[in-house]
Amino acid sequence: MTGTTVLLLDAAGPESAALARAAAARGHQVHAATAAERPAPAPNLAGRVVTDFARPDRAVEDITAYARRRGVEAVLTANEYLTETAALVCAELGLPGNDPHLAHAARDKAAMASVLTAAGVHVPCTRLVHDDAELHDALTDPVVGSPCVIKPIGGAGSAGVTVVTSPAQAAAAADTAREARSRYDRGATGVLVQAYAAGAEYSVESVTQEGVTTHLAVTRKAVTGGVRRVETGHSLPARVPPATETALHRQVGAAIRAVGIRHGASHTEVVIAPDGRCTVLEIAARLGAGHIGILLQHALGIDIFAALVDVALGRPAALAPTAHGHATVRFVTAPCAGRLTSVAGFPKPGPGVPFVRWRAAIGSPVKAAGVNADRLGAFVVTGPDAAEVEQRAELLARQIHVRVDAATPELCEPDQLNSASRPDIAP
Repeated sequence: MTGTTVLLLDAAGPESAALARAAAARGHQVHAATAAERPAPAPNLAGRVVTDFARPDRAVEDITAYARRRGVEAVLTANEYLTETAALVCAELGLPGNDPHLAHAARDKAAMASVLTAAGVHVPCTRLVHDDAELHDALTDPVVGSPCVIKPIGGAGSAGVTVVTSPAQAAAAADTAREARSRYDRGATGVLVQAYAAGAEYSVESVTQEGVTTHLAVTRKAVTGGVRRVETGHSLPARVPPATETALHRQVGAAIRAVGIRHGASHTEVVIAPDGRCTVLEIAARLGAGHIGILLQHALGIDIFAALVDVALGRPAALAPTAHGHATVRFVTAPCAGRLTSVAGFPKPGPGVPFVRWRAAIGSPVKAAGVNADRLGAFVVTGPDAAEVEQRAELLARQIHVRVDAATPELCEPDQLNSASRPDIAP
C-alpha cells in the first residue's frame, strides 16, 4: 500500500494517539492540527499546524491552507468538539467527510433535538432556556416532567449534566451547565432542560461510509446514580432481544442520517425502557471514548482505528467481526475530593487483562466523580464468555482500594472502595 498524508484534528488523548499509530503502521505520514494550549500531541508526527479552534473560520482557513501545502488526503478527529470543523475542512478540500451543513447538529444539542425529532427519532422532550423565566416555564411543562435533566448545549463527557428532582435544584443545575460550556462553543447560549428517560443505558457504535452504515456493537453502560451521572464501565457486545435490536438500529440509523454523518464513526447514546422502547439521548460524530475502541478490538477483532483511517481515505474498511468474545472496561474513581494518598490492588496486565491505565499521581489532588474526566484509571477484562468476564471484572474491582486525604473528612471513609467496585452491567 502506498503511503499517503493523514491529518488529525487534535492529536492528544488515547483515541487520537491510537489513530496516529494506526495510520503510521499502514505507512501513512501523520500530521496534526493542534491548539497551542493542548497537551503534547502524539509522538512521531511528520508535522503540525497550530491554530485556534475556538475561532472556527480561522481554524478552517489555517488547516485547509496547511493541508493543501502538504498534500493531505484524509482528515479525521477523535475530538467531539472538533467534528464540525473536520466536516468543514473535508468539504473545503473535497475529501470524504460529513455533511458540512448538518455537522453542527452533532455538537449543538438544541439543534440535535430539533433535527432528530424532525427525522422521526424518539428523543426526550427538550427545551432551550436562557433565563429564570424560561427555566420556570420548562420545569412546569408537563411534557418535560420530573425528574428532568439540565445540561449544556455543547458539552461532552457528562460535564455540566445534572439530574434534577425538584425545582429548588434547578437554578444551581443551570449554573453548572453554563459553567461547563466549552471554549469551542462560544456562540452557544442558554442551557437545555430535557425530560428524564428511565431505563437501561446503552450506546451503539457505528461506522458510515459513502452513506452506508455498519452497526458494530451495542455497548451496555454502568452509570452512577444521584444528581451527577458518571460512566463507571462499558461492556460489549451487549445482548438485547432481536426485536429491540432492530428498533434500536432503526432509530440510530435515522439519527446518523439526520446529523449528516456520511463518512466516519458515530457513538449514539440510548436508553431502553423496560417495555423495549428506545430513546436516543445524544449522538456524536466520533468513535466512543472510554476505551471503546479497545473493547471492539479485543471482543470482536475489529481494528477500528485502522478502519477509520481507511474510511477517511475513501478506501474499503474492514468492519466485519473476526472474533466473537466479550470485553468490559471498569473505571476507577476517588471516593471523595482531596489528596490521593495510596492505591492498592490495581490490576496488572496479563492474560484476560490486556489493558490497564492509571492517570493520577500519589499526592496529587483528586475529585469525587462528577464528570467522566474525574476518572483515575481503567482496566479492561476480556474473554469468550460474557458472564465470566463480568464476574472477573467485578472481582478485580473489589480488590482496588483508593485512599484519599479528604478535603471534607465526613464525606469520605478512609478505606472506601472506588466506584468501579459497584458496577451495574448485565451480560
